[in-house]
Amino acid sequence: MPTETLIVQLAERSYPIHFSDVAERLKADVSNLRASGHSVRVISDAGVLKAQPEYLTQIGFEDGEILSLPSGEATKSIEFFSQALSHLASTASNRDCALFAFGGGVIGDLAGYVAASYLRGVDFYQIPSTLLSMVDSSVGGKTGINLPEGKNLVGAFWQPKAVYIDTALLQTLSPREFAAGMAEVIKYGMLADLELFNDLVALKGLNANSAELPAIVRGCCAIKAQIVADDEKETATSGGRALLNLGHSFAHAIENVAGYGQYLHGEAVAIGLVMATRLSAAIGQIPESDIMQVKELIKKFELPVRLNHVLKISDLMAAMQCDKKNRGGQLRFVTVTSLGTTVTTDDVDSNTIEELWRTVGAQ
Repeated sequence: MPTETLIVQLAERSYPIHFSDVAERLKADVSNLRASGHSVRVISDAGVLKAQPEYLTQIGFEDGEILSLPSGEATKSIEFFSQALSHLASTASNRDCALFAFGGGVIGDLAGYVAASYLRGVDFYQIPSTLLSMVDSSVGGKTGINLPEGKNLVGAFWQPKAVYIDTALLQTLSPREFAAGMAEVIKYGMLADLELFNDLVALKGLNANSAELPAIVRGCCAIKAQIVADDEKETATSGGRALLNLGHSFAHAIENVAGYGQYLHGEAVAIGLVMATRLSAAIGQIPESDIMQVKELIKKFELPVRLNHVLKISDLMAAMQCDKKNRGGQLRFVTVTSLGTTVTTDDVDSNTIEELWRTVGAQ
């Protein structure tokens, strides 16, 4: 069995990620918050509330404390950020408010930014409900919203007080959403854990009932927790937290140009991982044979390796100029030096990137 609790080590802001007896632990923590004078609020999305109608009630939350927002990437916007802030203000939420995010990465990112902003910062807690948010976005304190010009361009580093990972919630997750989460799992194998990558290759499949799943989720969280502890705000001159963005420079451009919601984040990341592998081979860091190995693993978990409709290369290249990793006006990428090891790479010729876009169906 995975260890019950993992601590993200950030000195006085360290916090636990809970993996077992989660509902009971969460219920006790909410009760203790109330007993110590805190008000509690929840930001969730309509999809998870419909799929898990009793979950929050059983924890001890009341209907008037829950704000339901539409599902999907479009909710990570100024419009719903404003709506959430107004909800807190209209329900007389004070600085003692404890804000819970119950949902996937969209809700976690949005609620975290709301918590960072409201009254200059209130406590927040993550209850991730998707595989992608369990293995990646709920940990690390990156919060934010999208702009029409690019993904995650507005936000704050605001660490949660705790993360509650209840894999039982995955029982109602759609196969498409589960697959999207696997893109981030594959990413962790590629960037920092060859053993995980090889384990995924060996697996015949994975679903919410798989005995291997809890250990895989915990392993991904452990990798991220260590990277975040070493480089919380992505300030390292090379490597560091930026490595967690393997494939994401491409993925964010796809999401932006296609329109938020056309691709699930994990679907765009899957294509981005293929492109990052091709780039790594193109600049001589890995053999060409690694490209096929990555592509086959991505396809095995029902994820795309090409665009599902044509996007303009000029639009994609323009969107990449807004990538947060860029330095001094230059594009910066995360590349693979061997499966399980990554670096940040600058000075990639734009013609090389344009050619990579052609390999996945852009024109």
